[in-house]
Amino acid sequence: MLTESEACVALNLTDRIGCVAAESARAKCGSFSAAWERLENKTSRTGGEVDVRREYALAEKFGVKIVTMVDDDYPQMLKNSPGRPLVLYVKGSVEALSMKSIAVVGTRRPTEYGISQGERFGYDLAKAGWCVVSGLALGIDAAAHRGALAAGGKTVGVLGGALDCFYPERNRELAREIAEKGGAVVSQFPFGRNPDTQTFPIRNHVVAALALGTIAVEAPLKSGTLITAGIAGDLGRVVMAVPGRVDSPASAGCLSLLRDGASLVRGSRDVAEALGASVSAEAGDETPPKASVLPPVTLEEAMVMREVAEEPVSIDELVRLTGLPVARVNTLCMTLRVKDRLRFLPGNRVAIPRSI
Repeated sequence: MLTESEACVALNLTDRIGCVAAESARAKCGSFSAAWERLENKTSRTGGEVDVRREYALAEKFGVKIVTMVDDDYPQMLKNSPGRPLVLYVKGSVEALSMKSIAVVGTRRPTEYGISQGERFGYDLAKAGWCVVSGLALGIDAAAHRGALAAGGKTVGVLGGALDCFYPERNRELAREIAEKGGAVVSQFPFGRNPDTQTFPIRNHVVAALALGTIAVEAPLKSGTLITAGIAGDLGRVVMAVPGRVDSPASAGCLSLLRDGASLVRGSRDVAEALGASVSAEAGDETPPKASVLPPVTLEEAMVMREVAEEPVSIDELVRLTGLPVARVNTLCMTLRVKDRLRFLPGNRVAIPRSI
């Protein structure tokens, strides 16, 4: 019989059960290992047999640590969040994931202003003792990571695919530097999982969940940045945005967040005020974040929201991804529609509102 940690890895290797359904199965069966034993279809995402030993062997080969929900070093911020991943694959310092963190995110196609602000916020926050979390994407994400490194601070990059399927290639050296300088590069996806339109919104959930607050530096109206900000609000985190030119499409998303109640931040002092904390506080201090300006959602509603990206998703697909019954998914979608979190489209599909 598999250990609890191994069972988490096994469950993560199959697409037959999501993390919410896995936790429900654990509650019903008494443990993850018992839930795995009772799972009827144990095929992997690629269609073959689930091979936990191979996964650990690959982790050793690549110098990666596998951290599961049942392990003591699983980050508490993430453990306390709805939709927490069963498994994290970590290259670098696992301890960095438990530092007091701020997420800094933005568009992959920034202006010069956006790049300079991303680097400045990354630098100033790291100097003040924060760990800077971002998605290791091109543009603002990379700028925030570089700023934190320039300050001699710690930064965490969350990938939208497996660690052995690194993307984007242009940031590979940046990822190496992050891991070597006390930070971490992390993924919840098993080895061999290439990034796609489903994995990036899931990645955004981890970025938001690891941090006390999320800063949107520069983003158009339709972007993953606004998805991350929305998830942060759903999780009760503080949502912040950097103002930009009113006539710049690259700033339209941030201006929309500010219009909807996000905290306007011009530097680390504003961030400290928004969080109700001193930027000079030590990284290990526990400071409760200010209540989010966005309305909260339930755990199950958050799970549905996590699976709905910029492209429409069918109800049937949501049932598969969340592991919830079809009647429950329909009810949750209707509730989220009332809360202006989802919009319904022809063909029994849902999508995020255009204003998010």
